[in-house]
Amino acid sequence: MAEPQHTLDCDVLIIGGGINGAGIARDAAGRGLSVVLCEKDDLAAHTSSASTKLIHGGLRYLEYYEFNLVRKALIEREVLLRSAPHIMWPLRFVMPHARGQRPALLIRAGLLLYDMLARRELLPASAGINLRSHVAGQPLKPEFERGFVYSDGWVDDARLVVLNAIDACEKGATILTQAVCTRLERKSADWEATLFKPSCGQIRVNARYVVNAAGPWTASLLQAALPAKGSGHLRLIKGSHIVVKRIFAHDHAYIFQHPDRRIVFAIPYEQDFTLIGTTDLDYQGDAGQVAISEDEIAYLCQLASQYFTEPIVPADVVWTYSGVRPLVEDGADAKAVTRDYRLEIDDGGPPILSVFGGKITTFRKLAEEAVDHIARALDNRHGGWTQHACLPGGDLFGAEPQNRSVLEFDAWLGAQIARYSGLPPALIGRYCRTYGTRIHTLLADRSDAASMGEEIAPGLYATEVDYLRRYEWARSAQDILWRRTKLGLHLPPGTADLLQQWLNAHPLAR
Repeated sequence: MAEPQHTLDCDVLIIGGGINGAGIARDAAGRGLSVVLCEKDDLAAHTSSASTKLIHGGLRYLEYYEFNLVRKALIEREVLLRSAPHIMWPLRFVMPHARGQRPALLIRAGLLLYDMLARRELLPASAGINLRSHVAGQPLKPEFERGFVYSDGWVDDARLVVLNAIDACEKGATILTQAVCTRLERKSADWEATLFKPSCGQIRVNARYVVNAAGPWTASLLQAALPAKGSGHLRLIKGSHIVVKRIFAHDHAYIFQHPDRRIVFAIPYEQDFTLIGTTDLDYQGDAGQVAISEDEIAYLCQLASQYFTEPIVPADVVWTYSGVRPLVEDGADAKAVTRDYRLEIDDGGPPILSVFGGKITTFRKLAEEAVDHIARALDNRHGGWTQHACLPGGDLFGAEPQNRSVLEFDAWLGAQIARYSGLPPALIGRYCRTYGTRIHTLLADRSDAASMGEEIAPGLYATEVDYLRRYEWARSAQDILWRRTKLGLHLPPGTADLLQQWLNAHPLAR
C-alpha cells in the first residue's frame, strides 16, 4: 500500500457526516478540541436528508410510554427553533378524528400531556376543532367532522447538517467529504486511520479519540475496528416519502391515523407541493441503495386518499425519497422501535464512542452528551455551549438565540427584500430561508441580476453555485439541487445534467 500523502493529528476523529457526526464535530470544536470529520459521500447524503423533516416530540411515542424521550425532544424543539429560524419554523398539525379510532377523550388527554411535558414559549397549545368550519377541513372528506390541532416544528434536515458542519469548520474542525475511511486501527496511544479522498489521495489521521457516527454503517465499522467487540445493537428501519403537487392551500399539516396504528403526515412542502410519509419497514439490503417500492407508494397514496376528498394515485407522485434509520434494537415492531439513542464507549485502549439510534430533534443533546464523555477522557474542562448559540445564519437579531427571531422572521425577510431591491423578491425570499444572515456573504457587492454571474438555470446563478462550493462542500449537481437546496423540484427536467456540465467546465478557484 502506498504511503499516505498527508498526515493529520487531532484530538477527535469523527466518522460520518450525518446529523450526529456534524453535531458532535460542532460541539467538540467549540470546546477547543481539534477535530477531523470524514464522510464517504456528501454531508447528509443518506439518512439525515431522508427524514419527514420535523422538529417534534413524537406524539405517537406517548403510546409506547416513551415519556423521557418525548420530554427530551419537546424541550429541544424550541431550543432548535430559536437557533436557526431560517431553516426551522413552527407548524400546526391537524388530526382528523373518525369512528373506530382511539376515543376522542383519550386523544385529547394525550395532547394535553404533550402540551405539559415541556415549557412552551413559541408554540400554541393544542385544541379541539370543528372541521366543518376550520380551514383544514375543506380538503377532507365530509365524514371528518371533528379533529384536533397541536404544534410542532418543521426543519430543512439536510441544511441542518450543513450548518453544523459550517460552524464546526469555523471553529477549527477539518471537514473532509468524499473521504472514505479504509482502515481504522487502535494503537497503544492513539487511533490510526487511513482515509481515501479522490481529489488528494490517501490521508493518515492520528486521533486520541474516535467517534463512530456512521449511521447505518455504525455496527459494521465497529466490527471492523474491534473484531472481538460484536456487531452492536442496530436495527435498520426503512422510511419512504412521496411528494405530490400541492393538494391544499392552507399552511397546516395533517397527521393521519391508520387502523394498524401507523401514522402518516401530509405536510406543505416547497410552496408548490405536499410531502406525504412515512413508512416503517425492516430493511436488510444495501443502505446506500435504498429506494421506495411500488407497494410503499401505493400504501401512502391509499392512506392519504382515505382522508382527502380528491384521491391521490401513484401517477400523481412527482418525487420520492427513502432512507434507512439506524435505530436501537429493542425487539419491538418496526413502527414501535425506540427513536432514543445509545452511546456505547469502548475504552480498552484509546477510546471509541459509537452512536446507536437517535432522531433529528435530539441531535444537539446527543452531541452534547457525547462530547461530555470525550471531554472527560481528554481532560478538556470546557462545558456544553450549544444550547445558547445560533447556528450559522440564525443570528437575525444578534448572536444569542431569541424568540424574536422566530416570531419576527417575516419582518426580517421583508427588510432584506428592501435592502436587495435590485433582485427579484422571490429570489431574496428563497435566499433568506436557505442562508439566513449568510445572505450577506452570498450577495456581497452584488445588487442586481447582472452582478450575479451566469444564470445556469432559472433562478440559479453562478454566484450561488460558487458560494455552495466554497462554503458548503457542494461538489455535484445532486448536492446542489437536492441537499443544499430543493431546486430539483422546481426546475425543468435535464437541469441536473446541465448543471453538472457547468460544474465540470468551471472548476472552483482555490
